[in-house]
Amino acid sequence: MPKTFEASLNELEEIVKQLEEGDLPLEDSLKLFESGVKLSRECRERLVNAERRIEVLLKDSEGNLSLEPVE
Repeated sequence: MPKTFEASLNELEEIVKQLEEGDLPLEDSLKLFESGVKLSRECRERLVNAERRIEVLLKDSEGNLSLEPVE
């Protein structure tokens, strides 16, 4: 089962924290960085897909976006 967006984002935040501490050997830092880049791309893709779904849901009968403020 794929991770949720929130789980991926939490994992990415943990990776950033570990990298910022700078206490890891270079090879471990590189592995974490690679994982972080992958997670970042996955999260971005999910956000783009969610945005597309929202746009489809907000289109009126003529295909125009009807954006409404979020409360």
